[in-house]
Amino acid sequence: MQADHWQDLEIRHLVALQAIVEEGSFWAAAERLQCSTSALSQQISTLEAVVGHRVLERSRGRRRVTLTEPGRLLLGHADAIVARLRAAHADLVAFAEGGVGELRIGTYQSVGAKLLPQLLRRFAAEWPKIELRVVEGADDDELLRTVERGEIDLTFSVLPLPEGPFEGVELMRDPYVLSVPADSPLARRRTAGISTLDGLKLVGFRRSRTVAQVEEHVRTHGIEPNIVFRSDDNGIVQGMVAAGVGCALVPRLAVDLDDPSIEVVELPELPPRVLAIAWHRDRYRTPAMRAFVERALEVGKELAAKPRT
Repeated sequence: MQADHWQDLEIRHLVALQAIVEEGSFWAAAERLQCSTSALSQQISTLEAVVGHRVLERSRGRRRVTLTEPGRLLLGHADAIVARLRAAHADLVAFAEGGVGELRIGTYQSVGAKLLPQLLRRFAAEWPKIELRVVEGADDDELLRTVERGEIDLTFSVLPLPEGPFEGVELMRDPYVLSVPADSPLARRRTAGISTLDGLKLVGFRRSRTVAQVEEHVRTHGIEPNIVFRSDDNGIVQGMVAAGVGCALVPRLAVDLDDPSIEVVELPELPPRVLAIAWHRDRYRTPAMRAFVERALEVGKELAAKPRT
């Protein structure tokens, strides 16, 4: 297929391919895109004619469709193209709104509980016409993908940022601590070495880049973390520690330090997680976005300077 025939390719063809793959069938994708299955089938037929390859293996009824190898290659480009289109739309909306409109912020539990409330109060006082919409994600990778698609403007994350169109600034360093039951012999210690973790029953989080990083760091010391329970909920993890199920290797911000049923032991040998706020490097950064980042830097600095009690 000659390259100049690709000018017949339309964004709607790529959107159709995405929807079919994500929904698993022509029927479900047509319902999502609010069109008929015959119209969707025609778009895919046109797409295949333009690229010169079959991209989907079809089946009758509502059975799931599968990508061909050329389809898999094309989908990777389609995801990037549609994400940039959505980001362009978000840019123009932000530019048109100026000092009014909406600012969409991605966050996760520990940041949302400790850093975000004070930050939102300060920003709202300075930018009362900006409506803040906070989107919570299970981990920062998920939130960064929504930044790439233009679905949110800024997100809290950790450094280093993964590959992608991202930029960010460091807000603070959040040390890892060992959360232990208040009646544990470990509770009488202020600090401990990594060797303390050898054979210790641990409660941990299920998914995030920081979980993988810190557990791998422990392994470099010849210790395999003995994880007996995992949850993505900070309260559940702390409750399991209080009940004596195990101790928890967690960032300090993820711990409720006012809970009398647990104690915190410092682990100075572990590198801290580095909290950041990130954005799409190629997107227009509005004055409101820049102001939010500045206030985040202030609050992060203040939190980091607080005495560890």
